[in-house]
Amino acid sequence: MKINIPEGAKKILDKLSSAGYEAYVVGGCVRDSLLGDVPHDWDITTNALPLQVKELFRRTVDTGLQHGTVTVMIGDEGYEITTYRTDGQYTDGRHPDKVTFVPNLEEDLKRRDFTINAMAYNDVDGLVDLFGGTEDLKNGIIRCVGRAEDRFSEDALRMMRAIRFAARFGFRMDDDVRNSISGLSGTLSKVSAERITSEFIGLLTSDHPEMIRDMYETGLTAVFFPEFDRAMETPQNHPHHCYSVGEHLIESVRVSKNDRIVRLTMILHDIGKPATLKTDEDGITHFHGHPKVSAEMAEEIMRRWKLDNDTIRRVCRLVRYHDHANEACTMSLARRAVSVLEDDVELFLEVKRADVLAQSTYMRDEKLKLIDDYRAAYEEIINNKQCCSLKELAIGGLELKELGVSPGPDMGRILKELLETVIEDPEKNDRDELLKLAKQMMG
Repeated sequence: MKINIPEGAKKILDKLSSAGYEAYVVGGCVRDSLLGDVPHDWDITTNALPLQVKELFRRTVDTGLQHGTVTVMIGDEGYEITTYRTDGQYTDGRHPDKVTFVPNLEEDLKRRDFTINAMAYNDVDGLVDLFGGTEDLKNGIIRCVGRAEDRFSEDALRMMRAIRFAARFGFRMDDDVRNSISGLSGTLSKVSAERITSEFIGLLTSDHPEMIRDMYETGLTAVFFPEFDRAMETPQNHPHHCYSVGEHLIESVRVSKNDRIVRLTMILHDIGKPATLKTDEDGITHFHGHPKVSAEMAEEIMRRWKLDNDTIRRVCRLVRYHDHANEACTMSLARRAVSVLEDDVELFLEVKRADVLAQSTYMRDEKLKLIDDYRAAYEEIINNKQCCSLKELAIGGLELKELGVSPGPDMGRILKELLETVIEDPEKNDRDELLKLAKQMMG
């Protein structure tokens, strides 16, 4: 079949070919094109050496000369061009100790991770598929180039990538891949937290996030997310639940909106349940105080994963309050929730919905109706511009200072009390009314 190569990449291929070199688009762009997807990046492989590439093109960036990679700029687009190479020993399980440039495309393709990523193409030679990548795409299989044990021993992150690709495309891993991951899962500890987290979030935000179960079954989560393993082993014997804690987390991620913050929240929202487990005399399990414990654990876990502070703050807040809004909706309760959740009210509703759908069917209709009630209340609050935060109060620190209140704890206390008053009765968010109340609070 013919692959539609973008103009910039085509110019590079033509120029390399005109200079007497071989050149192909390679890897993910070929895979995605065969699947009918639009590739994000077009990588090129060639037998031209890096300095020979630099001589041919006016605008280049030395992306990784020691590994044979030069980025060529065509307009505003950058295209990575890598010389055919083989990799030496991976003594650290992450990077080759050295690379050797080779003149042969086959030797270059042999070093790649999966068959579906080891295909090359140009308009003259067509598709170069030496390891059955097209057949594996057709059959929906993740299979390594050569022995899976060899590929995973070279770079342990490939084990995460195998499951992430399976989740992205809805494929299955062949037995060699799965068995090798199970045997080598402990070597993932050699990989940096940043690289692991990138792959894990790629899995969570795929169409099949439930494949975190495969990471558990093959021993990968034991390395980077042992709290999840404990959750998988914690039962929930309660009318509201039909899964273990871990299976509930998996199902809640599966049914949730594909949003990075929501899915991180779902995989962490009950992570504190094993630590709070109590079983009563009837054998019913209870997890009193688990939202607070889960939020504390979530912060520790996400810091270990090297996530950014804004993500940690938002996810921890959603985890901390995920069990709120379980009582009959009132406008006062809804305003209080808006005050706490700030701009993440919509995500909170998504979290509530996913949590309910991952529970038993006991009282499900009533729970979903309650969520709808809160959604309607939030919309009314927003549409009527009701005050739910200090910045929306009709007066602030400046007005209190003019009344003689010094900046500090007293001013903070008065502002907080004024906000509480307005949350209970939005009509009181009036400058004169609040000034009068503030004078009373000063006394």
